[in-house]
Amino acid sequence: MIDWQELFVPVHPIPEIILRGTITYVALFLILRFLLKRQSGVIGIADLLVVVLIADAAQNAMASEYKSITEGVILVLTIVFWNYSIDWLGYRFPALQRLTRPPPLLLIKDGRMLFRNMRKEMITTEELSSQLREQGVEHCSEVKVAYIEGDGRISIIRNDNGESGQKNTPLKGAT
Repeated sequence: MIDWQELFVPVHPIPEIILRGTITYVALFLILRFLLKRQSGVIGIADLLVVVLIADAAQNAMASEYKSITEGVILVLTIVFWNYSIDWLGYRFPALQRLTRPPPLLLIKDGRMLFRNMRKEMITTEELSSQLREQGVEHCSEVKVAYIEGDGRISIIRNDNGESGQKNTPLKGAT
């Protein structure tokens, strides 16, 4: 027999669930932003965080670690609220974008690797050379500038009239 009250009536106080979700989101956001930004790859840090936390929160509700579905839904909504709020604040107040997305960091200038900046991001010469090769650049002397972007990708502007190592394919049907 289904106990409908146990399914939908929260056992834990709702403010406690919201507070736990808020503290967890902020703590993980700060850890990812300041310690793991390079490893996040092409997916945004906040997006990765939301996926992980929502999966965990939903799992807790489904696995009866929370006694009610309502508690899991409240926690998921709290996480989504903070993700949206941080994105909105970063958009509305550009000064806050430094918190949500780090600025690009110069790695190569006029064909010379900037080892001090590479050390900041813990990028080895081999890693950077590998990224250059992936974009069709044989040697760093071919690069005007290269940056590590806020999402961990490396963007390159070549010396040859600003062409990058990435090959652009025309859209289907374009001439």
